[in-house]
Amino acid sequence: MARYIGVMSGTSLDGLDIALIEQTGHTRLLGTHYTPMPESLHNDLLSLCSSGPDEIARAAIAQNQWVRLAAAGINTLLAAHHLKPCDIHAIGSHGQTVRHEPARGFTVQIDNPALLAELTGITVVADFRRRDVAAGGQGAPLVPAFHEALFGTDDAPRAVLNVGGFSNLSLIQAGQPVSGFDSGPGNVLLDAWIQHKRQLPFDRDGAWAASGVVNEPLLKAVLADPFFSGRGPKSTGREVFNLEWLLRHLAELPAIAEQDVQATLLELTARSIAQSLQAAQARTHALLVCGGGAHNGALMTRLAALLPNTQVDSTAAAGVDPDWVEAMAFAWLAHCCLAGIAANRPSVTGAEGLRVLGAIYPA
Repeated sequence: MARYIGVMSGTSLDGLDIALIEQTGHTRLLGTHYTPMPESLHNDLLSLCSSGPDEIARAAIAQNQWVRLAAAGINTLLAAHHLKPCDIHAIGSHGQTVRHEPARGFTVQIDNPALLAELTGITVVADFRRRDVAAGGQGAPLVPAFHEALFGTDDAPRAVLNVGGFSNLSLIQAGQPVSGFDSGPGNVLLDAWIQHKRQLPFDRDGAWAASGVVNEPLLKAVLADPFFSGRGPKSTGREVFNLEWLLRHLAELPAIAEQDVQATLLELTARSIAQSLQAAQARTHALLVCGGGAHNGALMTRLAALLPNTQVDSTAAAGVDPDWVEAMAFAWLAHCCLAGIAANRPSVTGAEGLRVLGAIYPA
């Protein structure tokens, strides 16, 4: 039995998702573990998303802390399933993205795969994004190939939407290469605003957003950002969309009620997703949503309203828990690397060709 573990820490910086899969002709989820991010590490990683003093040392310390957290979670998962390190082919470790600027030729994920291999006794595959960037690609999103393998059985055009800190779409149509791109913010601005104003980590079920009214001048202003008018391949991150970006827009408008700002940010996420999908694949039969956004009832309601001819569901409707799709993807990417299978898609990232992704750190 070929078992792999995927470790994913998204741009929301809330914790580590760890998924155990069996990889045969298809991918089967065997087990999961979630490790919350300690507040101190969350703050350290967030501070590394922008320039500051002594960055090299701070990054080195943070990556070791991140890896020790991942190793503890992996060992807990193994114990829960009565498995030993020798029972796992490899760990696929995404690391924590702190900078993503493919236009400048780089993407940076905090990670120390050598230490992770030492702490777990398992081969680690890491650094998945930089080979695609080296080949002229965006390095993101990398999940469309996995989405196609997992969900691409329907002849009708479908799409898979991951809503984490940022949103990315995978477009799947029989007889066509899978395509995809980042559509813009997911939860990143919603989380930043509620943390800024209410000191809460996130807007549970979109309740605060649902209590407000969309402010049209603000919505028009934020949707005018050049990112939304560009066509794929494209990817984005905190370098573009962050609290300071939002505050600059707010400073140019009359005062807006706090809950109305939240409502407008949710509409920004929903509208940018819907418009991107309609422009890229107008006749989408079904949209499967994964990531934390799948649990935001207000967001799911708006997506369904904006896409009346598309069936909008979480990936649970296709038999896969929406919380674990991305961690599963990095376990699958580890499998692809060890098998010598190219896992990027030039139709998604714009790379010059297919590439085997990842660097291997033997147990």
